[in-house]
Amino acid sequence: MVDDAKFEDGAAKPLRLKALDVDDLQVLSALAQDAVFPGHEMRWMPTERRFAILLNRFRWEDKGATPPERTQAVLVIEDVMAVKSQGVSKGDKDIILSLLSIAFEPGEDGTGRVILTLAGDGAIACDVEALEVVLRDVTRPYVAPSRKAPSHPE
Repeated sequence: MVDDAKFEDGAAKPLRLKALDVDDLQVLSALAQDAVFPGHEMRWMPTERRFAILLNRFRWEDKGATPPERTQAVLVIEDVMAVKSQGVSKGDKDIILSLLSIAFEPGEDGTGRVILTLAGDGAIACDVEALEVVLRDVTRPYVAPSRKAPSHPE
């Protein structure tokens, strides 16, 4: 038997999303857009074939919140065979990076490359055996330090 939806079902809950195809990844990318993170919060774990980042994610799903909110979230890319970066200073672990988008370039037989595009012409590319990206909130929402939503020039 299926119960009808209740008002409480619409309450804000932590995100826990998994992208296994390009359509899923577009949704995940939109919700991770404008996340900021210090360089030292990136981890490449070659033996586990995993690349992870602890992000401070803007809560686009609750854009009407006053004041605007952020939450910490973990972005995990699975089945990673190699990681490359461009425009990201490897020596400066205290640099603050801003995520603009997450995209997938398909390769042969389900392989491909997950590309994290960063503000300031930076990018991180993860060569993957198969597309599997997870975004999971790990803290309660908090007031965005800027007290405003990110904006982009048109």
